[in-house]
Amino acid sequence: SERNTLCPSPGAMSQAVVNEVPQEEGEGGSRRSSWGLLVTAGVGGTLVALYAVATPFVTPALRKVCLPFVPATAAQIQNVLKMLENRSGSLVDVGSGDGRIVIAAAKKGFQAVGYELNPWLVWYSRYRAWRDGVHQNTKFYISDLWKVSFSHYTNVVVFGVPQMMPQLEKKLEEELECNARIIACRFPFPCWIPDHTTGEGIDTVWAYDLKRSRGCETKSLEITPETES
Repeated sequence: SERNTLCPSPGAMSQAVVNEVPQEEGEGGSRRSSWGLLVTAGVGGTLVALYAVATPFVTPALRKVCLPFVPATAAQIQNVLKMLENRSGSLVDVGSGDGRIVIAAAKKGFQAVGYELNPWLVWYSRYRAWRDGVHQNTKFYISDLWKVSFSHYTNVVVFGVPQMMPQLEKKLEEELECNARIIACRFPFPCWIPDHTTGEGIDTVWAYDLKRSRGCETKSLEITPETES
């Protein structure tokens, strides 16, 4: 039938191949066959290696909320640094990508830490910090941000996506101290009202001081009104 003609059985295909190979080729045919296999394996291995290297940089890591790697622009970095003026203490970049925010903060004197789930980006960040001479003031960890406590940081930088901001807002409010400042890039938090804003478009940066959102400044000044007798 036509189906049998187009799709012969494995046994028939094997016999056909055997019948088509000239017997007189002998050792030369085997050598050419071996070279063909080596070339095919080499090309295939190269493609696999390129895919393995490139994939972590261009596709999101597997996580609860999709957080793709989008490098910070020069304007965003400058806006973040502007929001860190007159600030001190430790700094953490949540989803640090290739480490450019952490490195920029370290150059300004911060002890800066980055958390990133993608190991390729973490290793690259460590290399960049070493290359820029700030490796002693930086640390990069391979970790899921939802499994890390940020309680001992006083400055937090976030490059997030809208889907993650409500849950991250709740997490940070539960963990951070009153003197903490959270700096959001690209997308603001849904409930907090920013204390400072700079930049425009995709380079907009919002800064939130927890002491104001929690009322830490006014608690000690609250006086119970005297009841008139």
